Amino acid sequence: MRSAESASVFEMMDQRNQTIAAEVERGWRRRTPHVSLPEVHRSIVVPMTASFWRKLIAFSGPGFIVAVGYMDPGNWATDLSGGAKFGYALLTVVMISNFMAILLQHLCIKLGVATGRDLAQACRDHYSTLTVWSLWILCEIAIAACDLAEVVGSAIGLQLLFGLPLIWGCIITALDVLAVLYLQTKGFRYIEALVITLIVTIGSCFAAELIFSQPNLTGVMLGFVPGPRIVVNQGMLYVSIGILGATVMPHNLYLHSSIVQTRRFEQTPEGKREAIKFATIDSTAALVFALFINGAILVLAASAFHWSGHRDVAEIQDAYKLLSPLLGVGVASILFAVALLASGQNSTLTGTLAGQIVMEGFLNIRITPWLRRLITRAIAIVPAVLVIGIFGESKTTQLLIASQVVLSMQLGFAVWPLMRFTDEKAKMGEFANRLWLKILGWTTAGIIIVLNVKLLFDTFMPESLLKAFYGFLGLPAPQ
Repeated sequence: MRSAESASVFEMMDQRNQTIAAEVERGWRRRTPHVSLPEVHRSIVVPMTASFWRKLIAFSGPGFIVAVGYMDPGNWATDLSGGAKFGYALLTVVMISNFMAILLQHLCIKLGVATGRDLAQACRDHYSTLTVWSLWILCEIAIAACDLAEVVGSAIGLQLLFGLPLIWGCIITALDVLAVLYLQTKGFRYIEALVITLIVTIGSCFAAELIFSQPNLTGVMLGFVPGPRIVVNQGMLYVSIGILGATVMPHNLYLHSSIVQTRRFEQTPEGKREAIKFATIDSTAALVFALFINGAILVLAASAFHWSGHRDVAEIQDAYKLLSPLLGVGVASILFAVALLASGQNSTLTGTLAGQIVMEGFLNIRITPWLRRLITRAIAIVPAVLVIGIFGESKTTQLLIASQVVLSMQLGFAVWPLMRFTDEKAKMGEFANRLWLKILGWTTAGIIIVLNVKLLFDTFMPESLLKAFYGFLGLPAPQ
């Protein structure tokens, strides 16, 4: 009798899960044939009856993996340039970019948890084949730009610490393929542990650097106050959009919507609601830490270089050479290089995962893990080696800043579908965005798109046309 009752209960639960799945699938053109990151999908058990803190620990980890992308070497180049040239003025851009990131990563969590799809799979299951291929190509360009920054950053770190040529440093970073493969066989928690360890290393180095640099606290606080000159000044705008591109990264949106699904939570409305809550706490805490790192880099550059007559410092190598003499602390330069190397290696780990998610999600290509990761690393390392070989080692920091601007240009093509999908009740059910979230989300998307269009317009239009256009608006033409 009991076995019959148990069977009946399980049958009812099965039917309820199937009904929920059917409701979710109703809003899509296609059914998704595979789960995201199948090697680790739902591999980490979340205890259903545990306390708040135990559940939070179970969900903690993906946010820090995503936060790595917000403190990668591309951020270093833009933050160093912004701090050295403009003092603390661009701290407001770092802060606003971080708030945008917190909002967008929350939406990624909702998409992954509510639909069981990552953003790439969602695009494939909604758009036409031509649109899917176009979005995939744009995303690969963004990943190539991001990976270029990560690989070059790691190579610069190796060069500063050990004197290795940049090209050899780029090739050595390919070993992260082996690290990800090994750790993923052990469990996704091992990848998270390595990432968090490297993040703590970066944070510790910059905490020490801030103590050494003794920044003006009043100036730092005023730096968080927005002002119109950031939009009017072309130099500030270029670096600001670079900071925006370095902070809110397109591939992070695809990455987060996938790795949030590594947790085995209940596939019910209550279970999904709880998963979104805890994953958002994890993500927000991690991104606040990323704000500290990005702000610390800019404050360090402003304190050490802007008011000491070194406003033209934009090269990471120059910053390394000048830090110890200017701060009067011999270990300052070494800590800077250690943090850079940790940042680059951390970013290559997460970039490899993002490359796999994007390729599998958009194209539904199923190949062996080692080959997938080899392809994603080749996309980064080959361009980096070619660029360094052609332009030389002296152009690496300019390449890092340019790569972040390229990243920013791709942001709209990731943010638009994310907003569209999470707004639709047919796709998200009860988890569709509420009105206030729609307003915030589309405002963020609009700011990103408008700033990028303005940068393109100001960069490529003739000077006479720019003067006439801005004169008509009653604004000074950008310099």
